[in-house]
Amino acid sequence: MSPHRTVIEAHQSGQRYWRDIWSYRGLFWFLAWRDILVRYKQTTIGVAWALVRPLLTLGAMALIGWLFGTTVPGNVPRLLLVGAATLPWMFFSSAFSEASGSLVANSNLLTKVYFPRLIVPVSAVIVCAIDLLISLAILAALMLAYRFNPGWRVVLLPLPMLLALITALGSGLYIAALNVRFRDFRYVIPFIVQFGLYISPVAFSSIDIYANPRVPEWAQWLYSLNPMVAVIDGFRWCLLGGGVVFNTGFYVSTAISVLMLLLGVRTFRRMERSFADVI
Repeated sequence: MSPHRTVIEAHQSGQRYWRDIWSYRGLFWFLAWRDILVRYKQTTIGVAWALVRPLLTLGAMALIGWLFGTTVPGNVPRLLLVGAATLPWMFFSSAFSEASGSLVANSNLLTKVYFPRLIVPVSAVIVCAIDLLISLAILAALMLAYRFNPGWRVVLLPLPMLLALITALGSGLYIAALNVRFRDFRYVIPFIVQFGLYISPVAFSSIDIYANPRVPEWAQWLYSLNPMVAVIDGFRWCLLGGGVVFNTGFYVSTAISVLMLLLGVRTFRRMERSFADVI
């Protein structure tokens, strides 16, 4: 008699594939926990880096905004205006970078055993989301220091957080799939992050774009194509109630985030079958 063998096959059909992801949820949490441990392993201050990094970035962005005299609406302190944008931007940049390179970084795992590859970039994004939750303590402390009351809108904060997650995951999945086959993308990723910082309303407000008569209409529409515009404006509205223009551009930016997720998942699933062969 031939020995009993268990054959594990990839399920390409949509319904069975998503059931596979649920079946491998233990692997998902293992990868996420491993990434958390590795990120702060052998560092002197450990998890405190989740607070130090946004603090340094926040200070730099506030200084830039002050030097260039960007608009500060109402009675909102400049540090809070910048802080409400710095934290979601840092989440996006970290999550996008980690997700984009996650498949290549776990190539030894991908070539040895089958599991839904989608688990790898998603776990990387979730780890960055944990950092975002930790760093929100900085903004809460600043609000207490300034005696700033966010009002009832703060209960809607999970909505822009979800939009930030969708934006990071969609773009990360798309680049992660391409990065497996075209390793040139590892040089493109830092450029995308750096360029995105310049065109996103981190050190400035969307009012400086939409309410400025010197900015032509075509440039305003081009600005709206940046999905991080809706994310950052959403954070600012929920936390500060100012510095936001809810116009057509805001909804265009939101739609771009959703389209990026759909494109990212579609591209990832289409190329997933060949990952183990070309990685």
